[in-house]
Amino acid sequence: MPVPEIYVSTDVEADGPIPGPHSMLSFGSAAFRADATLVATFTATLETLPGAAADPTTARWWERHPEALAAATLDPQPPAEVMERYVTWLDALPGRPVFVGYPAAYDFMFVYWYLIRFAGRSPFSHSALDIKTYAMALLGTEYRNSTKRQMPAAWFGSQRHNHHALDDAIEQGELFCAMRATHRT
Repeated sequence: MPVPEIYVSTDVEADGPIPGPHSMLSFGSAAFRADATLVATFTATLETLPGAAADPTTARWWERHPEALAAATLDPQPPAEVMERYVTWLDALPGRPVFVGYPAAYDFMFVYWYLIRFAGRSPFSHSALDIKTYAMALLGTEYRNSTKRQMPAAWFGSQRHNHHALDDAIEQGELFCAMRATHRT
C-alpha cells in the first residue's frame, strides 16, 4: 500500500525578500491529511542570521504591523536547533510530507534554504505545491487573476490571515483542502 501524502501548509515571516542576506523570523506548519484532518502543527521563532540585516522596505512593513512583529520575534531560538526539531517533526508525520504554500516560491525558498543550511536535508525534497497556481487551474483563470478575492467564499474557513505564522499556515491549509475537495467532487 502506498504511503499517503501529508500536506504541510507552511507560512514564513521574514525580515527581507531572500534568505541569507535576510533572516526568517518565524514559521508555522500545519500538517493535513488528504481528507482535511489537521494532524499536527509546528511553529518556531528563530534568531536572526549572523551578518544578515533587515531589508528597509520589509522593515517599514513591520512597523505598520507591530503585533505581528512581536509574535514573529518572541523567544527566538538558534536556527540549527529549530531546523533539526522541524526535520524530526516532519519525519514523524504519518505520511510523506508535501510542502504547500501561498505563495510557495517565497515560503519554500526560506524553509528549503534553512533546512539545507542547518539540518543538511529537506524531507520535502526540492519541490513545493503552490496554492495560487492550483487556484488558477481550478478556476480556469490567468495566474495574476487567481487572487483570494476571485476565489469562491466556500473555500475559506473561519481563520483569517493575520501574519502570525501558524495561524496563517492553518488558514492556508484549510483553503488548500477546500480547493482539493472541490476538485474531487
